[in-house]
Amino acid sequence: MSYSQLAQLELMDALNNINSQEELNEFKDVLAHYFAQKAQKAIDELWDKGGINEDTINQWGAEHMRTPYRYAANRP
Repeated sequence: MSYSQLAQLELMDALNNINSQEELNEFKDVLAHYFAQKAQKAIDELWDKGGINEDTINQWGAEHMRTPYRYAANRP
C-alpha cells in the first residue's frame, strides 16, 4: 500500500470521529496550519540558499498573472 493510500485511510478514520461543524472547522484549521508550516519552511530554505530575496518578493508583488478574459472568442 502506498503512503498516499495510507494517508487517505488515516484521514478517513479521523473524519469518522468528527461529530459537529465546530469539530470539522477545527480539523480544517489543523490541516491548513500543517500545510502553511510546510510552505513557510520551504520558503525559508529558498531564502537561506539564496533562491529568493527581497527583490524577488517585490517582483512577485508587481506581477499580473491573471489570464485575460476573451469574451469575443467564447461567443458563438
